[in-house]
Amino acid sequence: MRPEPTTPTQTVSPQAGAPQTSAPPTGAPKTDVDTPARVREAVAAAEDRKAVDLRVLHVEKVSDFTDFFLICSGTSERQVQAIADAVQERMREAKVRPLHVEGYNRGQWVLLDYGDFVVHIFQEEPRRFYSLERLWGDAPDVTNDFRP
Repeated sequence: MRPEPTTPTQTVSPQAGAPQTSAPPTGAPKTDVDTPARVREAVAAAEDRKAVDLRVLHVEKVSDFTDFFLICSGTSERQVQAIADAVQERMREAKVRPLHVEGYNRGQWVLLDYGDFVVHIFQEEPRRFYSLERLWGDAPDVTNDFRP
């Protein structure tokens, strides 16, 4: 006789007696996420703070971890932080929080990971050095699709 599940998401394996956690199927469709609308809002927020050389790359076909990169620059540490603040505030208004934020305190390269898109905000020198547009050169530049 098979034992009853111990919790709604945990069952006991009849072979090993070890708990097995059930997870949602991978590749499940995103039903309530409008990624392009979120990216459009992030672009607008960055442009409101005078982001320089803003680019949106559609990396979905060349990446397995996100759909879009928003890449832009600020001319100073403070401007990079202001752009990051504006993007986070705009996303927060849409009830979206980043999964991870990196580099904010240094203000050289701030990364805001929203899962389905990642925002990279650089000062100009680190942006030239890391050259993400070249590194992800196989991804189409779809910047014009996200501007008014």
